[in-house]
Amino acid sequence: MRQLSYAQAINEALVEEMDRDENVILYGQDVAAWGGIFRVTTGLLDRFGHERVFDSPISENVIVGAGVGAAIMGMRPVAELQYADFLLTAGDEIFLKAGMWRFMHGGAFKVPLVVRLPSGSTSAGPEHSTCPEAYIMHSPGLLCAVPSTPSDAKGLLKEAIRNDNPVMYFEHRLLYQKKGPVPDGDVTIPFGKAAIRKEGKMLTVIAWQLMLQRALKAAEELEKEGISVEVIDPRTLTPFDWDTVLESVKKTGACLVIEEGYRSLGVGAEIGATLFEKALPWLDRPFRRMATPDVPLAATRQLVDRILPSSDGIAAEIRDMLK
Repeated sequence: MRQLSYAQAINEALVEEMDRDENVILYGQDVAAWGGIFRVTTGLLDRFGHERVFDSPISENVIVGAGVGAAIMGMRPVAELQYADFLLTAGDEIFLKAGMWRFMHGGAFKVPLVVRLPSGSTSAGPEHSTCPEAYIMHSPGLLCAVPSTPSDAKGLLKEAIRNDNPVMYFEHRLLYQKKGPVPDGDVTIPFGKAAIRKEGKMLTVIAWQLMLQRALKAAEELEKEGISVEVIDPRTLTPFDWDTVLESVKKTGACLVIEEGYRSLGVGAEIGATLFEKALPWLDRPFRRMATPDVPLAATRQLVDRILPSSDGIAAEIRDMLK
Protein backbone atom coordinates (compact mmCIF):
# COMPACT_ATOMS: atom_id res chain seq x y z
CA MET A 1 0.00 0.00 0.00
CA ARG A 2 1.17 3.55 -0.71
CA GLN A 3 2.90 5.52 2.03
CA LEU A 4 1.58 9.08 2.42
CA SER A 5 2.02 11.65 5.14
CA TYR A 6 -0.97 12.72 7.23
CA ALA A 7 -0.94 16.10 5.42
CA GLN A 8 -0.72 14.48 1.99
CA ALA A 9 -3.67 12.23 2.85
CA ILE A 10 -5.80 15.25 3.78
CA ASN A 11 -4.79 17.00 0.56
CA GLU A 12 -5.67 13.92 -1.49
CA ALA A 13 -9.08 13.64 0.18
CA LEU A 14 -9.84 17.25 -0.71
CA VAL A 15 -8.76 16.75 -4.32
CA GLU A 16 -10.87 13.61 -4.74
CA GLU A 17 -13.98 15.13 -3.18
CA MET A 18 -13.67 18.37 -5.16
CA ASP A 19 -13.25 16.34 -8.34
CA ARG A 20 -16.26 14.23 -7.43
CA ASP A 21 -18.63 17.05 -6.45
CA GLU A 22 -18.49 20.57 -7.89
CA ASN A 23 -20.40 21.87 -4.86
CA VAL A 24 -17.40 21.27 -2.59
CA ILE A 25 -15.51 24.50 -1.94
CA LEU A 26 -12.46 25.19 0.24
CA TYR A 27 -11.58 28.42 1.97
CA GLY A 28 -9.96 29.87 5.09
CA GLN A 29 -6.96 31.86 6.19
CA ASP A 30 -4.16 31.50 3.61
CA VAL A 31 -5.45 28.19 2.21
CA ALA A 32 -5.17 29.48 -1.37
CA ALA A 33 -2.19 31.82 -1.54
CA TRP A 34 0.12 29.80 0.69
CA GLY A 35 -1.48 26.40 0.57
CA GLY A 36 -2.32 26.96 4.23
CA ILE A 37 0.07 27.93 6.99
CA PHE A 38 0.94 24.23 7.34
CA ARG A 39 1.00 23.71 3.54
CA VAL A 40 -1.75 21.10 3.68
CA THR A 41 -3.75 22.65 0.81
CA THR A 42 -0.82 23.19 -1.56
CA GLY A 43 -1.79 22.90 -5.23
CA LEU A 44 -5.53 23.11 -4.78
CA LEU A 45 -5.83 26.70 -6.03
CA ASP A 46 -4.02 25.81 -9.27
CA ARG A 47 -6.24 22.80 -9.79
CA PHE A 48 -9.66 24.26 -8.95
CA GLY A 49 -9.33 28.02 -9.37
CA HIS A 50 -10.31 31.02 -7.27
CA GLU A 51 -14.04 30.30 -7.40
CA ARG A 52 -13.65 27.10 -5.39
CA VAL A 53 -10.43 27.70 -3.41
CA PHE A 54 -9.98 31.12 -1.85
CA ASP A 55 -8.60 32.99 1.14
CA SER A 56 -10.80 34.57 3.78
CA PRO A 57 -10.44 37.48 6.19
CA ILE A 58 -8.91 36.69 9.59
CA SER A 59 -12.34 36.37 11.17
CA GLU A 60 -13.38 32.96 12.44
CA ASN A 61 -16.95 34.12 12.94
CA VAL A 62 -17.18 35.16 9.29
CA ILE A 63 -15.49 31.97 8.07
CA VAL A 64 -17.92 29.63 9.83
CA GLY A 65 -20.95 31.86 9.33
CA ALA A 66 -20.35 31.95 5.58
CA GLY A 67 -19.98 28.17 5.65
CA VAL A 68 -23.33 27.72 7.36
CA GLY A 69 -24.99 29.94 4.78
CA ALA A 70 -23.34 28.16 1.86
CA ALA A 71 -24.23 24.76 3.30
CA ILE A 72 -27.93 25.46 3.73
CA MET A 73 -28.01 26.79 0.15
CA GLY A 74 -26.71 23.51 -1.26
CA MET A 75 -22.92 23.85 -1.25
CA ARG A 76 -20.55 21.58 0.67
CA PRO A 77 -18.05 24.03 2.16
CA VAL A 78 -14.79 22.98 3.82
CA ALA A 79 -13.60 25.85 5.99
CA GLU A 80 -10.28 26.01 7.80
CA LEU A 81 -9.68 27.83 11.06
CA GLN A 82 -5.94 28.24 11.30
CA TYR A 83 -5.89 27.04 14.92
CA ALA A 84 -8.49 24.94 16.72
CA ASP A 85 -8.19 27.22 19.76
CA PHE A 86 -10.17 29.87 17.89
CA LEU A 87 -13.29 27.77 17.41
CA LEU A 88 -14.71 29.64 20.40
CA THR A 89 -14.24 32.91 18.50
CA ALA A 90 -16.79 31.44 16.10
CA GLY A 91 -18.84 30.03 18.95
CA ASP A 92 -22.19 31.46 17.92
CA GLU A 93 -21.86 30.19 14.36
CA ILE A 94 -20.55 26.75 15.39
CA PHE A 95 -22.63 25.90 18.44
CA LEU A 96 -25.87 27.78 17.80
CA LYS A 97 -26.08 27.99 14.00
CA ALA A 98 -24.27 24.99 12.52
CA GLY A 99 -25.23 22.68 15.36
CA MET A 100 -28.81 23.80 15.97
CA TRP A 101 -30.33 25.03 12.73
CA ARG A 102 -31.53 21.71 11.27
CA PHE A 103 -33.53 21.20 14.45
CA MET A 104 -34.67 24.80 14.80
CA HIS A 105 -35.99 24.87 11.23
CA GLY A 106 -37.74 21.51 11.40
CA GLY A 107 -35.37 19.76 9.00
CA ALA A 108 -36.12 22.19 6.17
CA PHE A 109 -32.50 22.05 5.05
CA LYS A 110 -29.20 20.28 5.68
CA VAL A 111 -25.94 21.74 6.99
CA PRO A 112 -23.13 19.81 5.21
CA LEU A 113 -20.28 21.90 6.60
CA VAL A 114 -16.78 20.70 7.49
CA VAL A 115 -14.59 22.90 9.69
CA ARG A 116 -10.93 21.86 9.64
CA LEU A 117 -9.26 22.55 12.99
CA PRO A 118 -5.47 22.17 13.31
CA SER A 119 -4.85 21.36 16.96
CA GLY A 120 -2.23 20.13 19.40
CA SER A 121 0.61 21.55 21.43
CA THR A 122 3.52 22.71 19.29
CA SER A 123 5.07 25.07 21.85
CA ALA A 124 3.09 27.92 20.34
CA GLY A 125 1.78 29.21 23.65
CA PRO A 126 -1.58 29.02 25.42
CA GLU A 127 -3.66 30.51 22.57
CA HIS A 128 -2.35 28.24 19.80
CA SER A 129 -1.85 24.85 21.44
CA THR A 130 -5.04 23.34 22.82
CA CYS A 131 -7.13 20.32 21.90
CA PRO A 132 -10.71 21.53 22.52
CA GLU A 133 -12.60 18.43 21.33
CA ALA A 134 -14.61 18.24 24.57
CA TYR A 135 -16.45 21.46 23.67
CA ILE A 136 -17.79 19.72 20.55
CA MET A 137 -18.83 16.57 22.43
CA HIS A 138 -20.84 18.77 24.78
CA SER A 139 -22.77 20.45 21.95
CA PRO A 140 -25.78 18.86 20.21
CA GLY A 141 -25.85 18.67 16.43
CA LEU A 142 -22.09 18.63 15.85
CA LEU A 143 -19.97 15.66 14.79
CA CYS A 144 -16.34 15.39 15.88
CA ALA A 145 -13.60 13.53 13.97
CA VAL A 146 -10.10 12.99 15.42
CA PRO A 147 -8.03 11.07 12.83
CA SER A 148 -4.81 9.54 14.13
CA THR A 149 -3.27 7.98 10.99
CA PRO A 150 -2.84 9.08 7.37
CA SER A 151 -5.37 6.46 6.24
CA ASP A 152 -7.96 7.73 8.73
CA ALA A 153 -7.15 11.35 7.90
CA LYS A 154 -8.18 10.69 4.32
CA GLY A 155 -11.09 8.32 4.91
CA LEU A 156 -12.70 10.36 7.69
CA LEU A 157 -12.39 13.63 5.76
CA LYS A 158 -14.06 12.13 2.69
CA GLU A 159 -16.84 10.82 4.92
CA ALA A 160 -17.14 14.21 6.63
CA ILE A 161 -17.52 16.09 3.34
CA ARG A 162 -20.32 13.75 2.27
CA ASN A 163 -22.14 14.00 5.60
CA ASP A 164 -25.23 16.22 5.71
CA ASN A 165 -24.42 17.43 9.23
CA PRO A 166 -21.68 19.81 10.44
CA VAL A 167 -18.40 18.07 11.21
CA MET A 168 -15.60 19.51 13.32
CA TYR A 169 -12.52 17.82 11.88
CA PHE A 170 -9.47 18.02 14.16
CA GLU A 171 -6.03 17.69 12.54
CA HIS A 172 -3.12 17.26 14.95
CA ARG A 173 -0.28 19.48 13.78
CA LEU A 174 2.45 17.19 15.12
CA LEU A 175 1.10 14.39 12.92
CA TYR A 176 1.20 16.28 9.61
CA GLN A 177 4.53 14.73 8.59
CA LYS A 178 3.82 11.25 9.98
CA LYS A 179 3.69 8.69 7.18
CA GLY A 180 1.61 5.54 6.91
CA PRO A 181 -0.22 3.29 4.46
CA VAL A 182 -3.17 4.82 2.60
CA PRO A 183 -5.32 2.71 0.27
CA ASP A 184 -5.95 3.69 -3.32
CA GLY A 185 -9.45 4.38 -4.53
CA ASP A 186 -12.60 5.87 -3.11
CA VAL A 187 -12.29 4.58 0.47
CA THR A 188 -14.23 6.26 3.26
CA ILE A 189 -14.32 5.47 6.99
CA PRO A 190 -17.70 5.49 8.74
CA PHE A 191 -18.19 7.69 11.76
CA GLY A 192 -18.76 5.97 15.09
CA LYS A 193 -16.53 2.96 14.41
CA ALA A 194 -13.43 2.71 16.60
CA ALA A 195 -10.25 0.87 15.64
CA ILE A 196 -8.46 -1.56 17.94
CA ARG A 197 -4.86 -0.57 17.26
CA LYS A 198 -3.42 -3.24 19.53
CA GLU A 199 -5.16 -6.22 21.10
CA GLY A 200 -4.55 -7.06 24.75
CA LYS A 201 -6.01 -8.81 27.78
CA MET A 202 -5.10 -6.96 30.97
CA LEU A 203 -6.17 -3.32 30.49
CA THR A 204 -7.97 -1.14 27.95
CA VAL A 205 -6.38 2.14 26.88
CA ILE A 206 -8.40 4.70 24.90
CA ALA A 207 -6.37 7.38 23.13
CA TRP A 208 -6.31 9.34 19.88
CA GLN A 209 -3.98 11.40 17.74
CA LEU A 210 -0.64 12.24 19.45
CA MET A 211 -1.62 10.44 22.65
CA LEU A 212 -2.40 7.31 20.63
CA GLN A 213 1.17 7.25 19.33
CA ARG A 214 2.50 7.56 22.88
CA ALA A 215 0.09 4.94 24.20
CA LEU A 216 1.16 2.45 21.53
CA LYS A 217 4.83 3.05 22.34
CA ALA A 218 4.13 2.45 26.03
CA ALA A 219 2.13 -0.69 25.25
CA GLU A 220 5.00 -2.09 23.18
CA GLU A 221 7.43 -1.56 26.05
CA LEU A 222 5.04 -3.11 28.56
CA GLU A 223 4.61 -6.15 26.33
CA LYS A 224 8.25 -6.96 27.03
CA GLU A 225 7.34 -7.12 30.73
CA GLY A 226 4.43 -9.47 30.12
CA ILE A 227 1.80 -6.74 30.44
CA SER A 228 -0.84 -7.07 27.71
CA VAL A 229 -2.60 -3.78 26.90
CA GLU A 230 -5.45 -3.27 24.45
CA VAL A 231 -5.31 0.13 22.71
CA ILE A 232 -8.46 1.61 21.16
CA ASP A 233 -8.53 4.60 18.81
CA PRO A 234 -12.09 6.02 18.80
CA ARG A 235 -11.55 7.84 15.45
CA THR A 236 -14.63 9.98 16.12
CA LEU A 237 -15.71 11.33 19.48
CA THR A 238 -19.20 12.20 18.26
CA PRO A 239 -20.58 9.70 17.47
CA PHE A 240 -18.62 7.54 19.91
CA ASP A 241 -18.26 3.78 19.53
CA TRP A 242 -19.39 2.66 22.98
CA ASP A 243 -19.91 -0.93 21.85
CA THR A 244 -16.23 -1.51 21.07
CA VAL A 245 -15.12 0.13 24.30
CA LEU A 246 -17.58 -1.79 26.47
CA GLU A 247 -16.64 -5.12 24.91
CA SER A 248 -12.98 -4.38 25.54
CA VAL A 249 -13.55 -3.37 29.15
CA LYS A 250 -15.60 -6.51 29.78
CA LYS A 251 -12.59 -8.49 28.59
CA THR A 252 -9.84 -6.59 30.42
CA GLY A 253 -11.61 -5.33 33.54
CA ALA A 254 -9.72 -2.03 33.56
CA CYS A 255 -9.64 1.22 31.56
CA LEU A 256 -7.33 4.20 31.17
CA VAL A 257 -8.15 7.19 28.94
CA ILE A 258 -5.29 9.36 27.70
CA GLU A 259 -6.07 12.73 26.15
CA GLU A 260 -4.18 15.89 25.28
CA GLY A 261 -7.07 18.15 26.21
CA TYR A 262 -7.55 19.60 29.66
CA ARG A 263 -8.48 17.19 32.43
CA SER A 264 -11.50 18.89 34.04
CA LEU A 265 -14.74 17.99 32.22
CA GLY A 266 -12.68 16.46 29.42
CA VAL A 267 -13.41 13.57 27.09
CA GLY A 268 -11.97 11.16 29.65
CA ALA A 269 -14.44 12.36 32.26
CA GLU A 270 -17.36 11.52 29.96
CA ILE A 271 -15.94 8.10 29.12
CA GLY A 272 -15.38 7.34 32.78
CA ALA A 273 -18.91 8.39 33.75
CA THR A 274 -20.40 6.22 31.02
CA LEU A 275 -18.32 3.23 32.10
CA PHE A 276 -19.62 3.61 35.66
CA GLU A 277 -23.15 3.63 34.28
CA LYS A 278 -22.76 0.73 31.85
CA ALA A 279 -19.72 -1.35 32.79
CA LEU A 280 -19.26 -1.16 36.56
CA PRO A 281 -19.77 -4.93 37.11
CA TRP A 282 -16.81 -5.65 34.81
CA LEU A 283 -14.37 -3.08 36.24
CA ASP A 284 -11.92 -4.89 38.51
CA ARG A 285 -9.92 -1.72 39.14
CA PRO A 286 -10.79 1.97 39.44
CA PHE A 287 -11.07 3.85 36.17
CA ARG A 288 -8.25 6.33 35.52
CA ARG A 289 -7.50 9.13 33.08
CA MET A 290 -4.43 11.08 32.04
CA ALA A 291 -4.71 14.54 30.52
CA THR A 292 -3.17 17.99 30.41
CA PRO A 293 -3.45 19.77 33.78
CA ASP A 294 -5.73 22.80 33.90
CA VAL A 295 -2.97 25.33 33.25
CA PRO A 296 -2.12 27.48 30.23
CA LEU A 297 0.31 25.76 27.87
CA ALA A 298 3.78 27.25 27.72
CA ALA A 299 5.62 28.46 24.63
CA THR A 300 8.65 26.25 25.25
CA ARG A 301 8.88 22.56 24.38
CA GLN A 302 10.60 21.68 27.64
CA LEU A 303 7.77 23.04 29.78
CA VAL A 304 5.08 21.51 27.58
CA ASP A 305 6.77 18.12 27.78
CA ARG A 306 6.65 18.27 31.57
CA ILE A 307 2.87 18.43 31.70
CA LEU A 308 1.63 16.42 28.68
CA PRO A 309 1.27 12.65 29.16
CA SER A 310 4.45 10.96 27.93
CA SER A 311 5.09 7.38 26.84
CA ASP A 312 7.11 6.74 29.99
CA GLY A 313 4.42 8.32 32.14
CA ILE A 314 1.71 6.24 30.48
CA ALA A 315 3.70 3.05 31.07
CA ALA A 316 4.20 3.98 34.73
CA GLU A 317 0.48 4.69 35.16
CA ILE A 318 -0.44 1.32 33.70
CA ARG A 319 2.03 -0.52 35.93
CA ASP A 320 0.54 1.24 38.95
CA MET A 321 -3.01 0.34 37.88
CA LEU A 322 -2.11 -3.33 37.57
CA LYS A 323 -0.36 -3.68 40.94
